Amino acid sequence: MNLEEDFAQHRGGLLAHCYRMLGSLHDAEDAVQETYLRAWRGQGDFEERSSVKTWLYRIATNVCLNSLQHSSRRLVPSALGAPGHDPNELEPDGLELPWLEPFPDLLLNADPAAVVGNRQSLRLAMVAALQHLPPRQRAVLILREVLAWPATEVADLLDTTAAAVNSALQRARAELARLQPVEEDLSEPDEPVRRALLDDYATAFEKKDLAALEGLLTKDVRWEMPPIPTWFSGRADVLRLLDAKLPGAGRQLMVETSANGQPAFAKYFRGDDGLFHAHSIQVLTLAKAKVKAVLAFHQPALFPAFGLPLSKETT
Repeated sequence: MNLEEDFAQHRGGLLAHCYRMLGSLHDAEDAVQETYLRAWRGQGDFEERSSVKTWLYRIATNVCLNSLQHSSRRLVPSALGAPGHDPNELEPDGLELPWLEPFPDLLLNADPAAVVGNRQSLRLAMVAALQHLPPRQRAVLILREVLAWPATEVADLLDTTAAAVNSALQRARAELARLQPVEEDLSEPDEPVRRALLDDYATAFEKKDLAALEGLLTKDVRWEMPPIPTWFSGRADVLRLLDAKLPGAGRQLMVETSANGQPAFAKYFRGDDGLFHAHSIQVLTLAKAKVKAVLAFHQPALFPAFGLPLSKETT
C-alpha cells in the first residue's frame, strides 16, 4: 500500500465527506489532515479486509464524530430568528458564532462529472439541514445515502446494530424532509437561460442596477450574510438592503466561481487605493429562470480556498 498515493487520490472526496459532517471548510481540512496522520500511524494494522478508500472514510468519520462532541451544529442566519426589514439596523457581526461555510467546487480535485455527482449532497440547503441532525444520525445518513454503505458496515463502524442504523436513517430522512425545500421549487434553468441569468446578475450588481435586479430575483428571495445575523426575506426588503449597502456603478467587481455544486460569485469592492478588495462569496440558489436565495459569506479569508486573490487591479 502506497498511503501517500491513495490519500492523494481520495483527498477531495474525504474533504467533501468531512465538510458534510462538519459544515465548515476549515474544520473539514483539519479533519482530513488528522485522518491522514491516523492512517499513517495505523497503516501497519490495516488488514485489507476492506478497500483503502473504505478504511480512510472510517477514520475520517470517527475524526468528525470526535470533533462534533464539542460543537455539533453550524448556523445560517435564518436559523436564529425572523428576518429583518431595515437595512440600517443590522445586528453586529456574530464572529463568535459557528457559521456554516461554503465548499469550493475546485477542491473536489476531480472532473466536472464528479462535481455533478456530489451536487445534491453538497448543496448549501442540504448541508444546512444536516446541521440539525444529531452527529451519529448525521453520520448514518451520509454513509448510507451519499456513500451507499450497507447498514451492516455502518453498524460496525458505529458499534451498533443494523436495525439501529436503519431506524436512525428513517428518523434522519423524516427530519430532512421537514427542513429542506421542495426540490421542484429549486429546479435550475437549462443553458443558455442559466448562462444569461448569471451574466445579467453580475452586470446588474456591478452597475448597481436595482431595476434589473428586481427582474432577476424571485418574489420570495432570501438574502443571508454570515457573520451578520440579520437576514432578509422577500424581494422588496432585499432590494431595500441592496440599495442601502451597495456602492455606485463601477465600485464593485463580480468574479464567477462555483461552490457546493451551485453558481457563485466572488464580490470585490474598489478601495480608495484603486484596487478591488475581497469582500464576500455569494452562493446562489436558482429557481427556474430567477435567483431564489443568496448566501453571501462576508469572509474575505475564504477567497484563497477558491483560488482567488485578496485584491485585484482595476479592470
